[in-house]
Amino acid sequence: MAEGMLIYINGKVVRVEEGTVVAVALLQAGAACRTSVSGESRTALCGMGICFECRAVVNGEMHRRTCQLLCVEGMTVETEP
Repeated sequence: MAEGMLIYINGKVVRVEEGTVVAVALLQAGAACRTSVSGESRTALCGMGICFECRAVVNGEMHRRTCQLLCVEGMTVETEP
């Protein structure tokens, strides 16, 4: 059996290693965190929770800073279109 855990990013099953931060899982899955008002894809920038570019909906909770959140088995992550 493969190591790691399964999370769901935009409905897609993604396997990540234990200790993976959600922002990294998003990058590995090729998913942008959100889209700016001008239509540009946005993702983690500072990695410290200061810039808020990595926000996504995690387990139904909006605007979570994914760079500050560890992946948990079965977690759902939805990026804003």
